[in-house]
Amino acid sequence: MRYFLGFLVLLCLSCKDVQQSNEAIEDVVETVKAAADYDPEAKLSALGISLKTPSTPVANYVHAVRSGNLLFLAGKGPKKADGKNIVGKLGDDLTLEQGYEAARTAGINQLAVLQVELGNLNKVKRIVKVKGMVNAVPDFTNHSKVINGYSDLMVAVFGESGKHARAAVGMGSLPGNMAVEVEMVVEVYD
Repeated sequence: MRYFLGFLVLLCLSCKDVQQSNEAIEDVVETVKAAADYDPEAKLSALGISLKTPSTPVANYVHAVRSGNLLFLAGKGPKKADGKNIVGKLGDDLTLEQGYEAARTAGINQLAVLQVELGNLNKVKRIVKVKGMVNAVPDFTNHSKVINGYSDLMVAVFGESGKHARAAVGMGSLPGNMAVEVEMVVEVYD
């Protein structure tokens, strides 16, 4: 009887291992299916966004630094196609909607840097961390709603891989009086 119970326990453990293996295989299959649909470049096109070549940094820094599979992007502002930044303080010169659009524009500029650095946005595995800085008057409290312009764009382009950890903070001023500046950390495929 003792041997029979031992056999049952071994059989149950084996079945559990098989079940876990099957679940792991199903996870891999789902990941492969999702990867087959993963095309940030096509998403940009569908959104009507074309990326411009980023301008050369105006100070002693670079657009991005790679360490292992992480790419750290320098802060970018809301430079429009005409080369001018969206400027002003939220809560004084700019509305919440204008701030949201400024953050979205900063996101487009960051995507342009990513495309140049990687050659193709399909190499982005995940947007890891975003830090959004909002040029705002002291009593402005909707920093998160402004930086949603950036975050919403990342999710629209990268899907679930675009969801990220984030900080949205107010600043007394930003360079050139630009409305927002955003930096991010991205995990990339080898």
